[in-house]
Amino acid sequence: MIIAGADNRPPMLEKSLCDSWKSRLEKKTYVELSESEKLQADCDCKVTNIVLQGLPPDVYAIVNHHKVAKEIWDRVKLLMQGTKFSLQEKECKLYDEFDKFTFVKGETLYQY
Repeated sequence: MIIAGADNRPPMLEKSLCDSWKSRLEKKTYVELSESEKLQADCDCKVTNIVLQGLPPDVYAIVNHHKVAKEIWDRVKLLMQGTKFSLQEKECKLYDEFDKFTFVKGETLYQY
């Protein structure tokens, strides 16, 4: 069951929907888990919810099919890395334009 989040946030996942612990723990049910495994499963589910809630809608649409928090985080890092490179490229272009900008005596900004 998916619980709708407040303020148009992505839906929250229940423990039964978190697959991160299932694959590592031989698909035991939540009741069959040890206390440490339950703690790990709870933490994985909480982390997944936190990461999904903090994403912009376009990024959420790309990563919402992942169930494991680590996979979501890795995908978001990869997507944001591309954004970082784009910003660095724009910054370099601005610095290049600034370096080429020179003042000619008597010239106004409008004439430039």
